[in-house]
Amino acid sequence: MIPVEWVCRRVATGSFLKRNPGVEEGLLLGYRFSPLKMEMFFKDDANNDPQWSEEQLLEAKLCLAGLTIGQCEVDIMSRSTVAIFEMVEKAWATQNCSLVDMKIEFGVSVKSREIVLADVIDNDSWRLWPAGDRSQQTDKQVYRELKEVTPEAMQMVKRSFEWVSERVKLLLEPQASSRVVLLMGSISDVAHCEKIRKACASYRIPCVLRVTSAHKGPDETLRIKAEYEGDGIPTVFVAVAGRSNGLGPVMSGNTAYPVISCPPLTPDWGPQDVWSSLRMPSGLGCSTVLSPEACAQFAAQILGLRDHLVWCKLRASMLNTWVSLKLADKKLQACSL
Repeated sequence: MIPVEWVCRRVATGSFLKRNPGVEEGLLLGYRFSPLKMEMFFKDDANNDPQWSEEQLLEAKLCLAGLTIGQCEVDIMSRSTVAIFEMVEKAWATQNCSLVDMKIEFGVSVKSREIVLADVIDNDSWRLWPAGDRSQQTDKQVYRELKEVTPEAMQMVKRSFEWVSERVKLLLEPQASSRVVLLMGSISDVAHCEKIRKACASYRIPCVLRVTSAHKGPDETLRIKAEYEGDGIPTVFVAVAGRSNGLGPVMSGNTAYPVISCPPLTPDWGPQDVWSSLRMPSGLGCSTVLSPEACAQFAAQILGLRDHLVWCKLRASMLNTWVSLKLADKKLQACSL
C-alpha cells in the first residue's frame, strides 16, 4: 500500500473550509470546483495525516514492491483519481444525489509492479448530498456530527446507511436502453458491419443489422427508419454503403436521429467513393467516420449522454489509453538512459 490518501473534491466543504477561510460552503451558492480539486494526505496517525504537496511526495522517494514512486506514478494516481471520481459522480447523479468529495488509496502490485486502485469505496469514502442538499447528507458525516450518541440518533444513522445501501444497487442499472442500427447497402458489407458491432459490444451497446438500399428501394429504407423511430428507444443510425453512398444522406435528410456514415472503402475506388459521404447537400448533418472502431466510439459518445454506464465505459477507456501512453514513455526514457 502507498501511504497516501488522495482526496478529490467537487464542492468546498469539510476540512477544506477550515484550511481556506473565506470560501463559501455549499453546492448551490458555495464554491464548486471545475476542474476537480485534488489533494493528498500522508497517512501518519501520530501527526493527524498531514497534507502533502506533490513535491513532498516526490521527494519522499517511497519505494514499494520494488517500484519507486516518481513523477510517472504520481501522474497516474492523480489522473486515475479524477477519472474514478467522475465515473462515481456520474452514477450517483442518476439517483439525484451529488457526490461532493471522495478519498481513495492506491498500491503497487507485487507481481507486475503497477499502480493499482487498492481501496474499498464505501460510505466512509465519500460525502453524498441527495438533491444537492447538505441537510440530507447520508454519509459518515451523519454520525460524526451527532451531538449525542443516543438510540434515536443511531437509528437515524442506520436509516442513512440503509438508504445508501439500497441506492448503490441501482448504480449499475442502465437508466435508458439504447441501440445502434446498422444499415448496410448490400449483404456484402456485413463483414464491415460486424467490426462495428464488435466495437459497440465493448461499450455494451446492442446493435441491429439491416440490409436496405436507398438507391434501389428508398421506400423500404424509410419504412425501416420509421420502425426504429416509433418505439422511443435512443438510437444512432449507421449507414454502411460502398461505391455511391446514398444511404447516409437519405437517412440524414429524413430523420432527426443522429446518422453516421461508415463506408467500406476499397483500395481501387476508395478515394473517389468517399466524396459521396463527405459532400452533403445543405441541411444534412450526416457525419462520416471511416474506422469501424471509431464509428462505434462516436455512437457511444452520443448514447453516453443519456446512459451513464456507456459514458463510464468511454471514460475508463480514455484513462487506460492515457496510462498506457504514460508507461510507454517511461519505458522509452529508461531505455534511452
